[in-house]
Amino acid sequence: MKRQYLGFGVIAVFALVWSVGAAAAQNTNAAGAQEISTAQAHALMASNEDSLKTAHAHLQHAINCLVGPDGKAFDPKVLNPCNGMGNGALSDVTDNGKLHATLLKAVAAAEFGLKADKLSMAQKAAKEAAQLLGKAARS
Repeated sequence: MKRQYLGFGVIAVFALVWSVGAAAAQNTNAAGAQEISTAQAHALMASNEDSLKTAHAHLQHAINCLVGPDGKAFDPKVLNPCNGMGNGALSDVTDNGKLHATLLKAVAAAEFGLKADKLSMAQKAAKEAAQLLGKAARS
């Protein structure tokens, strides 16, 4: 039963992220919009994980999408779900004003969660990152 709810949750997350990604395209190039959308999906997944290790993995996935392979916080040993999309949302956004600042806050929140040694703290940071990425997508 839990697995069934998890499946519905994952489908709902991806539907939400798809719609957010469409809105993000207004202020970013296509690569930036995809990277923001994918980072948000991983932040949302991290916020719902029941294992600290898996939450940390999803947070790093989000960071990798945001900073890109040339970013200081990029971890090449961890999956980059945005591989081939662009150079990281921070590099690919066309607006370097408020949107860029919001993305930097999302990276900071995800990094905080990545350093958390308690699941509840990692989940809270992941929710904050997801909210910031949602705001970035709507700007």
